[in-house]
Amino acid sequence: MIVGICGSPRKKATEHVLKEALTILKKMGFKTAFFTVRGKKIGFCTHCDYCLENKKCIIEDDMNEVYALLKDAEGIILATPVYNGGISAQTKTVMDRCRALVAADKNFFKHKVGMAIAVGGDRIGGQEMAIQQIITFYILNGAIPVSGGFFGANLGATFWSKDTLEGVKGDEEGFRSLRKTVRRFAEFLRRFEA
Repeated sequence: MIVGICGSPRKKATEHVLKEALTILKKMGFKTAFFTVRGKKIGFCTHCDYCLENKKCIIEDDMNEVYALLKDAEGIILATPVYNGGISAQTKTVMDRCRALVAADKNFFKHKVGMAIAVGGDRIGGQEMAIQQIITFYILNGAIPVSGGFFGANLGATFWSKDTLEGVKGDEEGFRSLRKTVRRFAEFLRRFEA
């Protein structure tokens, strides 16, 4: 199963793009699941170390839904809007709270394949920095980060929304980077299935 996590508190561009990626993957025969932080209660990690001793997070909230989805995930797509040149606070919170999963099982993310999507209101608004933060999360936790490769999707899928849903829908270069990244992501997943 592929789990798509939308780190946007709004139902706009980032959610639209992530759902497009999941639709492409469904057409390729993959089972998918979608989670959005929008309207959810997810508290910040305080690095209290409770998870190190108890093998679970001390905070009981909607992050438990993410934990359940990630347990069965073979692939993960983290999609974030760009806030101040990086990932959204909501995306960061989801990543930070995954510490509890690794505290319970250091190999939790091993052999899971991850890709990243970043949507910025400006053409050069921090999309690559946001994707690098997501890639770093994958690497630190033992997942395998996948990009779309050279010539247009070097780190992953990047979009220029012009701060509107219509803007992201019209971003042909963004969708080209998405298709390239999804193709390579699917190739890696199929190799692991084999």
